[in-house]
Amino acid sequence: MNKSGQGGLPKPTRAELSILRILWDRGPSTVRDVHEILSRKVKTGYTTALKLLQVMHGKHLVERDDSERAHVYKTAMSKDFTQQQFATDILERVFDGSPSQLMLHALGDSKAASKEELAKIRQLLDDMEDAG
Repeated sequence: MNKSGQGGLPKPTRAELSILRILWDRGPSTVRDVHEILSRKVKTGYTTALKLLQVMHGKHLVERDDSERAHVYKTAMSKDFTQQQFATDILERVFDGSPSQLMLHALGDSKAASKEELAKIRQLLDDMEDAG
């Protein structure tokens, strides 16, 4: 069964997100490239990486260039778009659409954000107040 996020868009699984992170960092990559990086973190076989990429292609999470012998995969959606999709899904499903509740829970742990991240959040809030 294909799980979807907002608007029926495919929602990547945890394993698929691991592969998307590799592709966002490296850019277009072969299965061998993805497997090599993935197996440094989690012991996995080449065929597992291949199968995951094939499933992700079917879900339209990645695009495949099969013009060469070794297929090259790249992400179909940007990292920002995917993060926004997950944030919107969590906001609606878990926090009843309340951004303040999401932020309070996310920042409730004093170790949750660095000083730099907190400064960015303050700037974003200031910009939102100025615009409103």
